[in-house]
Amino acid sequence: MKEEPPSTNLPRSWAERISQAFGGNEPRSREDLRKILRDAEDRQLLDTESLGIIEGAMVVSEMQVKEVMVPRSQMIFIKEATPAKKFLLDIIKSAHSSFPVFSENPDEVLGILLAKDLLPLAVNDKLGRVNIRDILRPAIFVPESKRLDSLLKDFRTTKNHMAIVVNEYGGIAGLITIEDVLEQIVGEIDDEHDLEDDDHLIKKGDNQNFVVKARTPVDEFNSYFKTQFDEEQYNTIGGFVLKEFGRLPKRDESVHIDHLLFRVLNADNRSIHLLEVQKGNVSSKVTTQRAL
Repeated sequence: MKEEPPSTNLPRSWAERISQAFGGNEPRSREDLRKILRDAEDRQLLDTESLGIIEGAMVVSEMQVKEVMVPRSQMIFIKEATPAKKFLLDIIKSAHSSFPVFSENPDEVLGILLAKDLLPLAVNDKLGRVNIRDILRPAIFVPESKRLDSLLKDFRTTKNHMAIVVNEYGGIAGLITIEDVLEQIVGEIDDEHDLEDDDHLIKKGDNQNFVVKARTPVDEFNSYFKTQFDEEQYNTIGGFVLKEFGRLPKRDESVHIDHLLFRVLNADNRSIHLLEVQKGNVSSKVTTQRAL
């Protein structure tokens, strides 16, 4: 008796369905592949979320560390000479989980301090007697030009979640975490650099600087900053700023609108998440610039 062939009615993965959608016309470039993927989404062979992740992975392979790192000016770090009680308060206030530790030399990173390593010392009242160097984890260093896909592989291999970024002269340019890389693929993850409390969509910083969540309603922004941005066409200040750029900006890009300077603090390949707003007597003409 001849055996029946295996059933072909089993559920197929999205990868198998996309492969079938090629119809023998394999992509010859990344742009061809993107068109095929978007066509697959239009034909409901691929859901929007999966398409976003695939496109995010493709973008990561083309990006460099310098495009998504936390710049040195925004790094929260600890100096070796800082008394334990002082840096413990800074750690609690920031709510971060790991911190670069610098020596007196501003370009010498001694290692990475994990907040969890301080907990047993604090509980046993030994924090004031410990030498901070004894509890540091080794720091890894990467150049600004390193590709994100290569860095992600390094993170997985070494089990590290943070790297110090150095410029071409060997100076500290910033830091990057595994979360910064993954956000380019899957979108925003709960960000420890972001504002945590929804009651504080706008937070005043030093001088005339403010940190503003991109999802802040335009009417609330107008009320706070005494502006008159269009509240009918745009629901959030992030959407309004995105329109002024005319494209999706990258982290650290800025735009002047009226008498305010908007700088992107956090963005992925889908949307803006966090903005720095600076008051000043600037031209109302919209200009964009990329911080060096």
